[in-house]
Amino acid sequence: MTLVERLKSNRTVRSFLLFLAVLGPGIVTGSVDNDAGGITTYSVAGASYGYHLLWTLIPSFILLLVVQEMNARMGVVTGKGLADLIRENFGLKVTFVIFLGLVVADIGNTATEFAGVAGSMTALGVSKYISVPVVAVGVWLLVSKGNYRTAERIFLFFSFCLLSYVVSAVLARPDWAQVGTALVRPRMRFDVRYLSMVLGIVGTTIAPWMQFYMQSAVIEKGIKIEKYRYAVWDVVIGCVATVVVAFFIMVACAATLHVKGIVIHEAKDAAMALQPLAGPLAAELFAFGLFIASVFSAAILPLATAFYVCEAFGFEAGINKKIREAPQFYTLFGSIMGLAVLIILIPGAPLIGITIWSQVLNAVMLPIVLVSMIRLVNDRKIMGSHVNKPVQNAIGWTSAAVLLGLTAALLLTQLIGAVGRR
Repeated sequence: MTLVERLKSNRTVRSFLLFLAVLGPGIVTGSVDNDAGGITTYSVAGASYGYHLLWTLIPSFILLLVVQEMNARMGVVTGKGLADLIRENFGLKVTFVIFLGLVVADIGNTATEFAGVAGSMTALGVSKYISVPVVAVGVWLLVSKGNYRTAERIFLFFSFCLLSYVVSAVLARPDWAQVGTALVRPRMRFDVRYLSMVLGIVGTTIAPWMQFYMQSAVIEKGIKIEKYRYAVWDVVIGCVATVVVAFFIMVACAATLHVKGIVIHEAKDAAMALQPLAGPLAAELFAFGLFIASVFSAAILPLATAFYVCEAFGFEAGINKKIREAPQFYTLFGSIMGLAVLIILIPGAPLIGITIWSQVLNAVMLPIVLVSMIRLVNDRKIMGSHVNKPVQNAIGWTSAAVLLGLTAALLLTQLIGAVGRR
């Protein structure tokens, strides 16, 4: 027996190889969550509130883990995408209303990704009128000419590159005692700006489009129920990576920009402001992470939108299909990217407003998607014996209720503020 054959016969090695085969959807979905909009939101949160909003990452992680596991389980058990299941079980009208809001948010989100491309490359002396079209063409070629396996390998590499934010935060020399205190002693304020930031963090950490992409990716990967436990580990690693990167972005900005009272409006501002405070390496790594995250998400976000819209209305979808086999899928993908690029190239476009409020819209739409998911995953006609456990339902329903409460509080404080100004 050769060495390779002996290794393959070993149970531990065989399990590890099976895990590597399943690896991908969870890590890619989790990592792409740290996109330009997310990096901007985390950067502004750290610069504006210091370490005080780090506590939001703990409940966000728990919810993210529960939700992503439900997605993976539904995809493996049913072999259908979330959009397909929503249409089949809740009807076409409900599906249309939900997806109208999601598509609007995703166009804003995709524009934010290209804003990240423009900002990071501008910091390196490259005009957005060159960088944005070049990246858009590159993303189109990757999706339209490649296949799922090739795209996934590139996306996994991008995920690894996001760890550059860990180094940026360490170079910023944060006060770890204050970091620990902020994590275990939450502070809550009831003003529009604070509530918007909390909603923005939750909305960007657990974006609605992620749930559709995750389930579609599991199906495209062809994962079967026998290998489901490996898919769960993939989800866990992806969720940990998401929150770790978000944590270090907030720490880096809190330790430098907040301490010096520097106000920023976008992630590019954070990268440039870090240079005199934490050194050129920290600034360059921050900008590099922003560029990688922006390109990464500029591919995934319109891809996810095209996936779930086509699933919902019965059109063919998938990277493994040619353009002639799935014309609606590629048309929608190209249209969303094209609209986003046009928005970014308009002189004076309100990029910060688009970034923050697209994340808030994500948070507003999330409870609707969550309620749909929880109802579906508890239906024994759909899931058989693989329905939710009580603790999963408790976390899911509680999270949906809290998000609805935060959204209502935000709208109420805005209304009171508007009345007070009259």
